[in-house]
Amino acid sequence: MAGSESQVCLEVRQIKKYFGDQTVLREVSFSLGEGEILGLIGPNGAGKSTLFNIISGWQRPDSGSVVFFGRETTAWPPDRLGRAGLARTFQSPQIFPDMSALENVLMGAWLRREPRLPLPRALEEAGHCLFLVGLLERRHSLARDLPLAQQRLVELARVLATRPRLLLLDEIAAGFSLAAVQRLAAGLLKLRDRGLTLLLTDHLFTLLEAVADRLLALDRGEIIAQGPPSSLIRHPEVVSAYLGTRYGANAGGGA
Repeated sequence: MAGSESQVCLEVRQIKKYFGDQTVLREVSFSLGEGEILGLIGPNGAGKSTLFNIISGWQRPDSGSVVFFGRETTAWPPDRLGRAGLARTFQSPQIFPDMSALENVLMGAWLRREPRLPLPRALEEAGHCLFLVGLLERRHSLARDLPLAQQRLVELARVLATRPRLLLLDEIAAGFSLAAVQRLAAGLLKLRDRGLTLLLTDHLFTLLEAVADRLLALDRGEIIAQGPPSSLIRHPEVVSAYLGTRYGANAGGGA
């Protein structure tokens, strides 16, 4: 868990987002300490992906701000955020299908900042990142030939090669076996121990319970609860949101 002496890595301040007349995010605010792992949970349509897109520069909020290590980054594009140390994965892995796994990760190691690393050093770092995610033996396989779960790991290795300070993981464990989830959890905890800060959203509570210091529950664009995983997943309002009953009381009160 993040120590008491750690600085604030990320601040999300009163973020609002509308799509037409639909309110997607309603004054969402939270902070994330350096070295902390924060899990974001919520039913489909809660606003999780929109929030990730805003933090990582893919969308602009209608109001509110994002602050990354003391600098407001609300209007920064993804490439500038990447150079500053904020990286993310996507629900659908963003890979180069006709490149090998090693070449995919090399793009992260080689292009992360100026001046670029010499190619031999970049290749060495790319191989190390593939080792970290358990794919070194598949380094010469074309990305398109890998199973979807392994494509997710290639994308994870590529963003690790950029040496991020904050990593956003969007449904990283989708399609993983239980054993793969356990390996992933152990790997994420090791990355945190090396100083990486993580914000992740996933429908697999097995992963979130294993790694998150705390959870933040989002429903219909607003934070409804936050706390340690052991208590939050049993929180009555969180349970009702997942079961679809938070807004579903019978108007007539019939049997």
